[in-house]
Amino acid sequence: MFNNADMHFSTNHGARRARLAAEIEASDVDAIIVSDLTNLRYLTGFTGSNGAALVWAGSDRDRDRISTDGRYITQVGEQAADLRAEINRDCPSALLRVAAAEQPGARVAIEGHVVTVSDYSRLAELAGEVGAALTPVTDAVERLRIVKDADEVDLITSACRVGDAALAALIDRGAITPGRTERQVARELEWEMFALGADAIAFETIVAAGAMSAIPHHRPTDVVLRAGDLVKIDFGCVWSGYHSDMTRTFVLGEPQAWQTEIFDIVLTAQQAGRDALTVGAELADIDAAARRIITDAGYGEYYVHGLGHGVGLQIHEAPGIGAAASGTLPDGATVTVEPGIYLPGRGGVRIEDTLVVTDAGPTSLTTTSRALRVL
Repeated sequence: MFNNADMHFSTNHGARRARLAAEIEASDVDAIIVSDLTNLRYLTGFTGSNGAALVWAGSDRDRDRISTDGRYITQVGEQAADLRAEINRDCPSALLRVAAAEQPGARVAIEGHVVTVSDYSRLAELAGEVGAALTPVTDAVERLRIVKDADEVDLITSACRVGDAALAALIDRGAITPGRTERQVARELEWEMFALGADAIAFETIVAAGAMSAIPHHRPTDVVLRAGDLVKIDFGCVWSGYHSDMTRTFVLGEPQAWQTEIFDIVLTAQQAGRDALTVGAELADIDAAARRIITDAGYGEYYVHGLGHGVGLQIHEAPGIGAAASGTLPDGATVTVEPGIYLPGRGGVRIEDTLVVTDAGPTSLTTTSRALRVL
């Protein structure tokens, strides 16, 4: 079992709020109210089910506030001890009143992609009453979350270590074998991650056997694993709020020629995608590097999704890496590379790793062998 008791609280929340403060100052905004709970955790460390933060532009972090309701008085004091707390059920309204009182006429941003239409109308009415100006912004915090700090990389690495160890334990005790069901293998893998100290599973574990392996996001059922099957396992766990993501494809017994063929193509494509993870690379070009391998081999129509996505406090977050993606890959991004070939009615292969991008090149945080393994 791994120990995560000392890894729940980052020391970087103030620095993260400072980065956000610089962003909103450049946008001619005085303050921002952050109400998305994932973004709130990122900026403050608070993990309750109701809350919001007020972050001011400029360098004075003593002005920043957090708000939550009475259920979380103790918790907010422990998790966000560096912030003054406003205890109020309606957190955004409470913080808007604070902003207007501290700076009459303040231009206050809210997360337009998070706040509902009705809540925006209510907040806009309140802004008029208290003498503030309200403006929606989109993805202000999400853009910052693309670049992971050292604490975040450590936590994602720990989540990946748990996943690697859990899969190895199942393989070592022969738990992936003909006669068992997809659901049995999936649940055993999940409980193994819990036994190793995971807080949660990252998403519903995918175990797809035989023809089901051609379904990219197949949900495990009582389908029985059989000799000769490809078995695709896509899974991850949560460690102190941060996720891991890995896919490996196995074969039960000696592989057939077509199985070896598509596996080798996917492995080559995945390596090409990994090699393309360079700082400053166009996201669409990274996808193209892997997709070209599969297309040139004649299987382009059977590769039906993008190459990868960011991983962090959410299992799918920015940046997306796909054919239509825009933007470039920054130093410090943590992303997946997961090409696949899916032959309907026959079977499919996907190989996926979670990697952190640096100027020195990408480092894979998932370490289980990618070679075709016969079980």
